[in-house]
Amino acid sequence: MNSRLTGLVLAASFLAGSIYPAWAAKFDIDPVHSGIAFYIDHLGFSRVIGVAREFSGSFDFDATKPETSSLGVKVSVAAISTNNKQRDGDIQGADWFNATEFPDITFVGKEFKKSTDTSGEIMGDLTIAGVTKSTTLDVTFNKEGQNPWDKSHVVGFSAATKIKRSDFGMKAALGMIGDEVDLVIQVEGREHQG
Repeated sequence: MNSRLTGLVLAASFLAGSIYPAWAAKFDIDPVHSGIAFYIDHLGFSRVIGVAREFSGSFDFDATKPETSSLGVKVSVAAISTNNKQRDGDIQGADWFNATEFPDITFVGKEFKKSTDTSGEIMGDLTIAGVTKSTTLDVTFNKEGQNPWDKSHVVGFSAATKIKRSDFGMKAALGMIGDEVDLVIQVEGREHQG
């Protein structure tokens, strides 16, 4: 009886693992199902929404040992959009992102802390306009499993943080345009092939 029960438990565990696999793997960020958005105050009347239209990156992740993770992301400054051509042109300039001299924003994860089974923090280096600051992302682990469309191994996260643009040398129109910027991130990673 005991051996039969043990066999059933092992079989159930195997099936659960094949439906929702959890193992150490390298993942490429899927730009089609991921997104980076920011919100910044405009004169106290509203919050302008911006999005990063081009970004790339990869990460290593093991749900059983999240502290061993790694993460590297690159965002193209030229592809940042606030849904207004004039404003988008302005923020590419020297008073803001200085895209000519610093075409990319980067984030490199340095430390990974698990708080609960579905939440944690990533501490890392955020570089904007040539200035690097330590930044902490509050992260929610959404799900790991098999994509039913193409059978790929996928993992998903949501993350958020707040930064001050003045910390990165972007001080134009302070007092009219907010200093604090909210970042909201959705990431879907597919296991790296090759």
